[in-house]
This record gives sequence, structure tokens and C-alpha cells, in this order.
Amino acid sequence: MTTIGLIRHGSTLWNKEGRIQGHTDNPLDEEGLRQAAAIAERLRGEEWDYLYSSDLLRAVQTAEVISERLGIPVTGLVPGIREMNGGLIEGTTEDERVERWGSGWKSIDMELESDKSGQERGSRAIEEIAARHPGKKILVVSHGAILRSTLRRLVPGLDVTVLLKNTSITHVVKDGNGWTCALYNCVSHIDAERP
Repeated sequence: MTTIGLIRHGSTLWNKEGRIQGHTDNPLDEEGLRQAAAIAERLRGEEWDYLYSSDLLRAVQTAEVISERLGIPVTGLVPGIREMNGGLIEGTTEDERVERWGSGWKSIDMELESDKSGQERGSRAIEEIAARHPGKKILVVSHGAILRSTLRRLVPGLDVTVLLKNTSITHVVKDGNGWTCALYNCVSHIDAERP
């Protein structure tokens, strides 16, 4: 049985502003660094063997905080789990999109990466990581949209309508029958930090 802990990166200024990030390489904000410390502290009480990250800065910074707290090096940066390409809408808010392209902007080709592409890219990357470390427990720091697309492919039928929160953890387990989801979008470590 191989377990993968999928973690969404900590928050960024663009998360707070409601801007599409996609491949834009934004850093964590102060809250994001605190969230990374909180998930790292939670994970410290668990056994994990490997740690991978998307190659985008916000994920790498989250992974580095986890790495330092757990004493596990970042095994590799994986472009296959970088966020989905936001095309022409990267860097914009909903209001800006409506102002620029009108309220029907979603019906226009914005050069966005398709969900199908995200499913194929993300699931292939996760399958490759799992094949590299059979029977191990592996943490993977990535991004909300690509993780949801990946989960649609790995665990068909899983309800992924609830958006993944910053530094949420989702456990997927692979055995002889394929993948199952044992935990989805858990943020108890963040809830515990709130006064």
C-alpha cells in the first residue's frame, strides 16, 4: 500500500485578492508561512518517507517549511504537478475579467489549460512518484486546481466540488485495486491555530 499526502500550498497575496495564479510564480504571504508551519507541525507527529513539490515558488516555500520541521529533504521538484495554466486570465480578478471581456467571458477561449489536460498531467506525475516509492508514505505539495483535476482521474466518483483550502491535506492510497481517498481537504491544523 502506497500513501500520498497531497498538500495545497499556503496562502499568497493573490489568493486574498482573488487573482488567478496559474503558472505565475508568486511567493507565500505571512499567513501562508504560518499555515505552512501549522501543517508541518501536524505532520511532525506522523511517519512520512519522502517529500515532493511543484516547481512553483509558493509550493516550494511550503515544502521547505515542512522539510525543515520533519527533517525530510525535498526529494524533487515536479513540473507535472504545477498549477494549471491560467492562460489570458492569469493575474486577473473576476471584476477585471468582466470589465475586460464582459460577463460572458467564460464562453470565450481564454487559452486555459483544460481539465482533461490537468487530469492526465497530474495523475501521470502522481503515478510516477508512487511507482518510484512503492509501499512508502509520500508528501506532495502542489496547487488547488491541479490537485482537484488529478483526484478526478485517480479516484473517479470522488466529490471534489469543495475547493481545497490552503495547506489542506488529502490522503490517497494505492493498493492492488487502484486508488482510494482516505482523507479530503483536512485543515484541522489551521482550525486549531485560530483563537
